[in-house]
Amino acid sequence: MAAEYLTKLIALLKDLNIERRVDHRIEVKHFFSGAALYINAMITASLSPVGLAFKLPGQEAANLIAKGKARPLRYFPRGHIKEGYALFENPDLDKVGQWKKYFLKTMQVPDPGPR
Repeated sequence: MAAEYLTKLIALLKDLNIERRVDHRIEVKHFFSGAALYINAMITASLSPVGLAFKLPGQEAANLIAKGKARPLRYFPRGHIKEGYALFENPDLDKVGQWKKYFLKTMQVPDPGPR
């Protein structure tokens, strides 16, 4: 099952074409039953059966959760909440542009706006 998520996360990153804008080491690897994006050996995003999750700066994850736009991230039903992460359940991965701003934020890259 993890191979499916690994393939999807790699394809999403390729479609976004943002790797060239990042000065850090980027890796996508298997992670539990899904895949994770690593920047400088730290997990910053993941795609798994629970959804698409991003480690976001400051209070942004908490704000998205408070507004009902995202949920707290738990990899397992009784697992602890991963602080600073926003989880988007059932993400539409075909809407690539919808996820770009979160990938840029998790990679700490400013968004230049629409092209």
